[in-house]
Amino acid sequence: MSYTGPDFDPPHPRRSPLRRPLTVAVAALVPGALLGWGVYAAVGGPDDGGGDSGRAAGVRTSAAASSDAPGSPGRDARKPAGPSPAPTSEKPSASASKSAPAAGSGTLKGKVVVIDPGHNPANFRHASEINRKVNVGTHWKECDTTGTATDAGWPEAKFTLDVAHRLRTLLEAQGATVKLTQDGNRPYGPCVDERARIGNEAKADAAISIHADGSGAGNRGFHVILPGQVHDGPADTRAIVAPSAELGERVAGGFVRVTGTAPANYLGDGTGLVTRTDLGGLNLSTVPKVFIECGNMRDGKDAALLTSGSWRQKAAQGMSEGIVSFLRG
Repeated sequence: MSYTGPDFDPPHPRRSPLRRPLTVAVAALVPGALLGWGVYAAVGGPDDGGGDSGRAAGVRTSAAASSDAPGSPGRDARKPAGPSPAPTSEKPSASASKSAPAAGSGTLKGKVVVIDPGHNPANFRHASEINRKVNVGTHWKECDTTGTATDAGWPEAKFTLDVAHRLRTLLEAQGATVKLTQDGNRPYGPCVDERARIGNEAKADAAISIHADGSGAGNRGFHVILPGQVHDGPADTRAIVAPSAELGERVAGGFVRVTGTAPANYLGDGTGLVTRTDLGGLNLSTVPKVFIECGNMRDGKDAALLTSGSWRQKAAQGMSEGIVSFLRG
């Protein structure tokens, strides 16, 4: 997702009451993470002191963050500013790391996980449909958006679907029942309210929406978006705020541990965790759910990772380990 668009006025940073406990929780989950970040930085990782303070205000959040909405067509369709590596397409693997249960062990038997691959590769063909407004509780917003892309033109929607397939393979190997909100089999969407409804109707034990960001070059790293407390119209997140925070902490821990990628250097105060109350996919969820922005497609170094099949496999593995840890308690 990118930062610009009709429903996308990022806020002034504000410290969330969850920030300190979440930071501690992530540290507890990944005792070796700081060493991994140090190695990452030594070979060209992001500048943790960076940030983007020039955002407009308007959305309640713990820090300026991304939205369900991607960048405006003008930004996302701009001409490449420089070459970006061609995506590689290693097939998804069901192999698990040492910290995850053995594949096929059935440790997640009876558990339901809903994976929401952000956007849809064909959304650009259906402008009127995806621009239709839906009620997300706090406000009305676009049904869906096209998503961002690398400077070389590889779309976020293809990235999210590829990672979703890899994650599904890993979770099914653990015995989980996995449902996708879309599998490239729809002409557009689904709308953000339907994406939430799919998880709700499945009575998911955990749900995750996969994205990649479209911020400015130099902004690097991943972040996990947690639902804030909302009780407005059709939205009521009060019952899922705490379990979603735990899910997000574990996903962030697994992600940094497996990929070696540092948390975003431009929001989240270095924790990799951001709380939002403007995202329909979270506001309308009645099951534990988080978003993950795996990296910034508009930064050349992050784009090199996002377009690598082997890195995408690691990203899926990191998410899987976090979800498994959450579901096993």
